[in-house]
Amino acid sequence: MARKPVLAIVGRPNVGKSTLFNRLIGQRVAIVEDTPGVTRDRLYGEGEWLGQPFVVIDTGGILFSDDDPLTEQVRVQAQVAIHEADCILFLVDARDGLTPADEEIADMLRRGKKPVVLVVNKADNSKLWESQRAEFFALGLGEPLPISAVHGHNIAEMLERAFAHIQATPEPEPESETEQEPIKLAIVGRPNVGKSSLLNAILGEPRAIVSPIAGTTRDTLDTPFTWKDHPVVLIDTAGIRRPGKVQRSLEFYAQRRAQRAIERADVAIVVTDATEGITHYDRRIAQLAAEAGRGIVWAINKWDLREPPDGNVEQMTTLKKDFIRAAEHELKWLDYAPYVFISALKAKGIEKLLDTCLTVADFHCMRIGTGELNRLIHEWQYERPYTRKGKQLKIYYATMASVRPPTIVLFVNDPKIVHFSYLRYLENQLRRRYAYTGVPIRWVVRPAHEKHEK
Repeated sequence: MARKPVLAIVGRPNVGKSTLFNRLIGQRVAIVEDTPGVTRDRLYGEGEWLGQPFVVIDTGGILFSDDDPLTEQVRVQAQVAIHEADCILFLVDARDGLTPADEEIADMLRRGKKPVVLVVNKADNSKLWESQRAEFFALGLGEPLPISAVHGHNIAEMLERAFAHIQATPEPEPESETEQEPIKLAIVGRPNVGKSSLLNAILGEPRAIVSPIAGTTRDTLDTPFTWKDHPVVLIDTAGIRRPGKVQRSLEFYAQRRAQRAIERADVAIVVTDATEGITHYDRRIAQLAAEAGRGIVWAINKWDLREPPDGNVEQMTTLKKDFIRAAEHELKWLDYAPYVFISALKAKGIEKLLDTCLTVADFHCMRIGTGELNRLIHEWQYERPYTRKGKQLKIYYATMASVRPPTIVLFVNDPKIVHFSYLRYLENQLRRRYAYTGVPIRWVVRPAHEKHEK
């Protein structure tokens, strides 16, 4: 398949880069707020121009005068995006005019070899623009193009200029019918448990900014890669806090996006801190994933801090068993979710974690044939009949209506007498036969049609 052209949006903080990013991909993915420094990692999305798909990268605001370590990492992430891009959209602010920070970024871009389109955002006032137009020529990056990312003004002309810089690419070949659909893994958890460190450990590169400051990740980041010939998309998310801790709109929208990331994933990797154990809020995050019907894998991070210093294998095994036993005692309703012990910082246990996620993803879409399912349900019903309120339950027919998650519909003589404990019995029997590791199973009970009763 032909490589898609890549456009990177760069500029100082708060010039509207995320607004332009959302405009180009046609979705509200990047968080937009009138606060400098909202975007920190580089964020990827896809757009289309005259039938040509392209990739666009949103970056954090670049500052050269700030010695803050986090600002330095943001600058590095932006430079990586510039290196990946075929053309750079350099965004400045018409309302602020030309600033020293703009001149420093322009100087960096002039020294590079990538084509640049100078884009002046917030140029809604034509009279103001005409009076400012000349000063932007001083950047030495060609004719400045006035746009409004909010209202979509001149976006088409901007893309036309960008694609004029990019060499013609061959027509994309049609996708093979056998091409695998990527497995989507959402990395979720409380703030500062090591989610971004895990993302970097999986990819083997500093893809996400890692900082001991809780709440560093605010956008959800989609990163495609391949694991053992399987296409995978990793979704790194902002840490989910309990509702009382969400005070600012910025955190509120970040957590809403994290919850949406869970909903569009196949498997949720719930990252916890081994030194703290599985907390009430960890359980709440797992519950969100279960309610969304996602597969669940527990990633017990920072396990290296719990391991015995002498590396005694037998003692390490005992520690893991004790940890799982204590967790399962608190999570009886989630006993199907596997535990993988890792150290994201030292990249330990990553292979086992990814293999487990692929296994869970397979179960998430596994369907049992109607004939086989009915045979098993009737067999289990015969082994353990169920009577409630003097009336015996009769299951006439069963079918797996859908997968992702597996959803089984039971047609019975009276749905009112079906107790959750009997559905739990059927689920336990099903898991003994097919495992369904890490996957919630949904049950729907409906009254049977008259013909079934006869």
